[in-house]
Amino acid sequence: MHITPLIETEVLAELLGKSYVRIVDASWYIRPTTRDAYAEFQTSHIPGAVFFDIDAISDTQSPLPHMLPSAEFFAQKVGEMGIDNESLVIVYDGHGMMSAPRVWWMFRFFGHEQVSVLNGGFPKWEREARSLESGMPKVTVAAFTPNPNPSLLADWQSLQDGLVQKNAPSQVLDMRSAGRFNGSEPEPRVGLRSGHIPRSINLPWTSLLDPEEKTLLSPTTLKARFKASGLNPEDVTICSCGSGITACVGLLALAVAGGNEKASVYDGSWAEWGSRNDLPVESALSTI
Repeated sequence: MHITPLIETEVLAELLGKSYVRIVDASWYIRPTTRDAYAEFQTSHIPGAVFFDIDAISDTQSPLPHMLPSAEFFAQKVGEMGIDNESLVIVYDGHGMMSAPRVWWMFRFFGHEQVSVLNGGFPKWEREARSLESGMPKVTVAAFTPNPNPSLLADWQSLQDGLVQKNAPSQVLDMRSAGRFNGSEPEPRVGLRSGHIPRSINLPWTSLLDPEEKTLLSPTTLKARFKASGLNPEDVTICSCGSGITACVGLLALAVAGGNEKASVYDGSWAEWGSRNDLPVESALSTI
């Protein structure tokens, strides 16, 4: 079948039980929420789904939250989920559209293009009274061979180089709220400066979703939102956010809106940039 970035609930319902399909629950919630993603998964999930722990499947030696793990560690963990290089991976989350794009991006970074995000996620599936199951699924361990694609990843050095040269070859799309971007709202992580990367563009990730359905907006509407923000969809784009989770919503939206092949994610995002006093920061009030 033709693999697209998004898959609808009715299509997934027809694929349930297919031997090559692997469904992944990538639910993750911003603290200080009391929601427990893993407990919710055990109570109820889409039949056949496995749980992907974003915090655990990361570089646990990094002081930054849920940074990309090594290729070997990622391969081990998804192999334990029964995922191999031939699997069609369908990712969803309990918000509707928040953390699933992060796992979609991770699979693509490690060379697996047969991956889609369930539009509207678990809430839409549940609203439609589709089949559910509880408990832990039985999984046959598989072998996954990673093939990393560095073009999907950006770091602070590449962003800083563009700022120093003052002819940045890319545009930074910051998916945080407008208040966090302009520095009028405090950062949820202690010790971070307020503001944004100089010359970056703000487009909150929530503005790309239907407020009720939590599905991505239509390609036409997404294009209009990007254009209104000042983003040029044809230029190289680096998506950023608080810690690299909702930045991937922007990456997914760019893919849906027009298949932007020049987009990447700044994995450290504001958790890194905002913590480093040697990197410049702009806010509504000043430049640091």
